[in-house]
Order: sequence, then C-alpha cells, then structure tokens
Amino acid sequence: MALAQDAAPAAEAPLPTLTLPDALARASQADPAIAGSDARARAAEAGVRQADVRTNPRLGVAVENLPTVGGGGLIDRTEVRVTYSQELERGGDRVARTGRARSEAELVAAEARVKRLDRLEQAQLAYIEVLVAEAELDVARQRLALAERVQAETSRRVAAARDPLFAGSRAEAELVEAQIDLDQAETRLRVARIALAKFWDGTVDFSIPSDLFYDTSASRASVGEIAWADLLVFDARRDLATADAAVQRAAAVPNATVDVGLRHDWDTGGVGLVVGGSIPLQRYDRNQGAIDRAEALATAATADRNAFRIEKDREVARLQVDISAGASEARRLREDALPLAERAVAEVEAGFARGGFTYNDVVSAHRALLDLRLRLVEVLSELHRDVARRDRLTGAHDPLILQSEARR
Repeated sequence: MALAQDAAPAAEAPLPTLTLPDALARASQADPAIAGSDARARAAEAGVRQADVRTNPRLGVAVENLPTVGGGGLIDRTEVRVTYSQELERGGDRVARTGRARSEAELVAAEARVKRLDRLEQAQLAYIEVLVAEAELDVARQRLALAERVQAETSRRVAAARDPLFAGSRAEAELVEAQIDLDQAETRLRVARIALAKFWDGTVDFSIPSDLFYDTSASRASVGEIAWADLLVFDARRDLATADAAVQRAAAVPNATVDVGLRHDWDTGGVGLVVGGSIPLQRYDRNQGAIDRAEALATAATADRNAFRIEKDREVARLQVDISAGASEARRLREDALPLAERAVAEVEAGFARGGFTYNDVVSAHRALLDLRLRLVEVLSELHRDVARRDRLTGAHDPLILQSEARR
C-alpha cells in the first residue's frame, strides 16, 4: 500500500486566482497602443521645440546694370549687391506658436488616456463574460443532474410498466439535450477565458472566484464624478482653440523685415552700405475672420464640455438606478423564489417516485427552477455590465492610468 501511494500521481496544483484589479492591471501594462501613444507624445514635444524656433534670415544677391549686347565689357558698369534680411515678429508670434504646440501636446495626452480607459472597460467586460459563462455552466450542470435523476426514475417506472415507453424516450431526449447544453456552456467558458487572456497576450493560467458573480455590493458603492480624463479632452480642445486665437491675433500684427547689405561698383571699385526694410500694409486683410473663428471654437469647446458632463451625469444616475434595481431583484430571486422552486422540485420528484405525479409535472417543475436560475444569471449579468459602464464614466480606473504614466 505504501508503494501504491508513492506511485500515485500528485494532484494538480490549483490555478492562481485572478481578481478584477489583477486583470485590469495586466491589461493596462500590456496595452499595445502605448507605443503609438508614446510616439505621438514625442511628435507633439518635437512640435513644441519647432514652434519655439525663430525665423531664419535670408541672404540675397542682386546684380544691376548688366551690359546690353554691344554695350561694353561685362564688368564695366556692373553693380553687385549682397543683402542680409531678417524678419522681426512684432506680435508675439513665437510665444503664440509655442503655446499652441503645447496645447496640441496636452490634447494628444488627454486623448491617449481616454483610449486607455476605454480599453480597461473592455477588459472589465471580458472579465464579466467569464463570470457569466461560469454561471451558465453551473446552470447547465444542474440541468444535467436533474435530467439524469428524471431519466433514471423514468426508466425504473417504464421497466415496471408504470409509465409508457414514450415517457422513457422523452426522458432520454431531455438528457441528451441537457448534455449538449453542458458542452456548449463549457465551450463558451473556454472562449471567454481565452478572450480575457488576450488582453495581456497571456495563457489561461488563472481561475476566477465564482462567488464574485453573485456579489451585489457594487450597488451600495458611492458614485464619483465624471472621469477627469474625459473632461480633460474638452479642456484641451478649449485651450487649443484659445491658443489658436492667440496665434491669429499675433498674425494680425504685421511683421517687419530689415535688410542690411553691401553694394560694390565694379566701375569705380567703391563699396557702399545698403540699409532697408519693409512692412505689409493692412489695407484689406486684418485676419479678423480667423480670430473670430478661433474664439468661437473655444466657446464651442466649453459648451461641449458642459453638455457632455450633463449627459454623462444623467447616464450615471440611470445606471445607478438600474444597478440598485438589479441587485434587489437578484436578492429576491436567491432568497425567496429559488428556495421555493427547489422545494417544489424536491416534492414533485418525491411524489413522482411514489406515483403521485406524472412526467410532465416533473418536467414543468424542473423548467420553472431552471428558468429562475437563468433569470438570476441574466439579472446579474446586466448588473455587472452596468457597473462596468459606471466605472468607465466615473473614472474608477484612473489610478491605473496614473500609475502606468508614472512608470514611464
């Protein structure tokens, strides 16, 4: 016996438990969009550096008094002028350009955070799908167990000539259908687990506590404000429009150009200093339309932010009502309806064994019980999906984004 015990294969080690925070942390760290977001952030920073650069000077060369055909030698009266020109930005163009580039960089960062929050919402929904698939598999197992009991009792009654043969055939068909349902539920669970693991490109080396599916404590959680990342996008758009207005106002101030050069006269050999300049006359174009457009876009961005916040506040309030109603229905189903249906099944099965009920009575009791269990799964599924949406709108996963940015 000792040798037999030593030769027995060791029990497989249980898989590590994967909680929702663990799954979200894995999904956040393995986000494939991070590389693209970092590249866009570097591009925005490069844009800031470029906007802060002064305009380049210009070097010009002009040759005057070239001889005509038959008019003498090439350099008898030719004058050569070399000038150095520099544009002077008078309206604060450089400061305005740099501010606009910084606003663009802030918008790029804000949009990247929103995309990461959306990905975390999808990961949370994938986690919920695993919980739902496990609950449906549990219902399928219970259905199979009920069908096996009925098939065994029906076979006994048919063998004793207490029920007709078709009753046994119906019980066997119900058993086969229950087995098919179980196989499909197992397949859905495998697919859901693989889909969740794909968020961090990993393997299905985890287990999820099934009791989390029946946890309705989220209905009592306090609701926070709208996610700051969403509002920052509107703030960044407003700041970008404001910065663009500053750029347009700076462009409305004409820039002057100063020219300094030397002129050489080949005839006399003299060299003279040339100084000049130019400035556009604002006779027609004062850039007022572009200024008004940018200021209107800034006002629109502020209005869009307020409208978005009001709409999302209303959606969060609706979700909170649905979550509370779902939690209440789930508790009543588990505490009131299901115990009564289970007791009815036990009583009908006992009466069926004594010959007091028919096969149809047993099937009706079983279907009533299974319908209640499926209803419970449906209610809890909707509740958890509403919680995921509420978490997204209220920025429940903002700390994960901040931690990821701090590590980079």
